[in-house]
Amino acid sequence: MSDISYQDRVAIVTGAGGGLGKTYALEFARRGAMVVVNDLGGASDGTGAGSTPADDVVKEITEAGGKAERRSRITIRSRRPKAASRSFKRRSTILARSTS
Repeated sequence: MSDISYQDRVAIVTGAGGGLGKTYALEFARRGAMVVVNDLGGASDGTGAGSTPADDVVKEITEAGGKAERRSRITIRSRRPKAASRSFKRRSTILARSTS
C-alpha cells in the first residue's frame, strides 16, 4: 500500500507541542506537508503558557528536512479557516485538531 502524500499542502495542527498533536504534526511533515504548529504550551489543567513545546516540534521537523512554523494564536471559528501561515502564503488545506 502506498503512503498518502500531503506534499505542498499546509497542515495546521493544534495542540502540537506534545501528545497526539505532536504525533500528527510529525507524521504530516514526514508525508510532505508544511506544518503550522499551534500550541499554547500550557499544562493539561489549563494553567501556564509558553512557546517551548511548539518551538521544539518545529525544530524537530526542520532538522529532519521538513518545513514548519509556530503560530500561537490560531482560532478556528468557521468551517473554512483562512490561512494561518505567513511564510507558506496559501490557504490551509488540512486541519488536524487534537487534544490530549
